[in-house]
Amino acid sequence: MAKPDTSAYRTFDQITDRLDDIVSQVRGKDISLEHSLDLFDEAIALGSKAVEMVDTTEFTPEEEARLIDSKKTPEAPANSGKKPGDTQVDTQVDDASQESAASTESAEL
Repeated sequence: MAKPDTSAYRTFDQITDRLDDIVSQVRGKDISLEHSLDLFDEAIALGSKAVEMVDTTEFTPEEEARLIDSKKTPEAPANSGKKPGDTQVDTQVDDASQESAASTESAEL
């Protein structure tokens, strides 16, 4: 089978839109197996093109710095039950607890 032509898709957004369309079509109950396989081949070709686009993308220095910083940010341990963004909330709760304890102590004096 010939590789599907993906030259019409020039942006990542165009590729993802087409992939979303393919998913919708394949989920339909009235699609033939042959057409599903053709869409599958197209999706593979589009996915390969998207990967190629991402691999060849050149970032600005600001974008590169942002990517490096995001990779340096430690993730929460898997068994802690916390999400990476939960740390800030915990800090705010701890600060509020300390303030409450301090005001209770000063009220008792």
